[in-house]
Amino acid sequence: MAELRRILFVDNENTVLRELETGLAAMRGQWQMEFISDARAALQRLDEERFDALIADPCLSGKDGASLLAEAAQRHPPLVRIVLAGPSERSAALDALAVAHQVLAKPCDPAELRATIGRALALRKFLGGDTPLKALVSRLDSLPSMPALYRRIVEELQSAHASFESVAAIIGQDPPMAAKILQLVNSAYFTRAQHVSDLSQALRMLGLDTIKALVLSLQVFSQFDAETLAGLSVERIWRHSVRTGALARAIARAERAPREVENDAFTAALLHDVGKLILAANLPNIYAKIGPLCDAEALEPCAAERRLFGAAHAETGAYLLGLWGLPESIVEAVAYHHHPRDREPAGICALTWVHAANALAQLPDAPVGVLDAEYLGALDLLERLPAWAALGEAMPD
Repeated sequence: MAELRRILFVDNENTVLRELETGLAAMRGQWQMEFISDARAALQRLDEERFDALIADPCLSGKDGASLLAEAAQRHPPLVRIVLAGPSERSAALDALAVAHQVLAKPCDPAELRATIGRALALRKFLGGDTPLKALVSRLDSLPSMPALYRRIVEELQSAHASFESVAAIIGQDPPMAAKILQLVNSAYFTRAQHVSDLSQALRMLGLDTIKALVLSLQVFSQFDAETLAGLSVERIWRHSVRTGALARAIARAERAPREVENDAFTAALLHDVGKLILAANLPNIYAKIGPLCDAEALEPCAAERRLFGAAHAETGAYLLGLWGLPESIVEAVAYHHHPRDREPAGICALTWVHAANALAQLPDAPVGVLDAEYLGALDLLERLPAWAALGEAMPD
């Protein structure tokens, strides 16, 4: 019999806790749930028992929600942390974003809450049992939280009044981000015919999905301090990620992939190497040994990562994105971008374009074996490689 997942709910109002308990009653066969109205008591329970997820209101008596989540994160890093915030708690919810993996609006539809928690816990397919990744995650001091600006854009796009101008106004409140977006839009990866100086125009040219992905990736990369990354170049990884994203989108478009798949491939490609930053930031002394180990034993970097950490950057990055609630297709594309045959069932999807783009973006210096020809052959795509390579050659260095 599968082990029940343990979920702890914390809210000042007993009526809210009763509503949660009633709305989630159908999950009793899968989850062992506890409902507590006091933050200090919640911390005590977290110390006494192993919980998989903490769902908390951002405004709590005795200790605010952000402090509770921060302390819980420090004591129990693998814990999934979700905030349930009411309309009057927006400011407190924004404060909690720094330590929460996701923020949901309260009152929250029970089906949405079940799905959100379920997706986060489904990451246990990577962490189930005593897996190497589970051991690795438990050693990490911290995982980045979902960027606040990205979340605001997602919320705006879900509203009835969303427009190019309203999203541009949100980005414009962060001048450095606005400047970076315009710099990218005017790069050869995205536009070649004209100069774009207006955010609204940029959004109209590229589309809201592309802008949303760029904001997410830019904010993720900005969370890492280059001086603490064991010699890892954030700028080099960023340039490769942008090139890979542009190429993945170009390949998907050339193969007439559905628009949603094209967008997922672009987003996943922008974020496919974020696991490297997580490992280097949290365990820099060990990460610094990857290069020498590869040289000494002729290992691929992923093999060296597994030797040193027990798991590689691909599944580490996927774990983070899954915690944030990104679509499963994006999480899978990041998790399996080096070894696409590990995904089941096999089939053409966003992963296909990310895997191909990651390999082709590294030419002519791509390591041997970085492209899985057997995988592409099984999908009857191998003969398309020359055309895809030509797309890559047409892109800037």
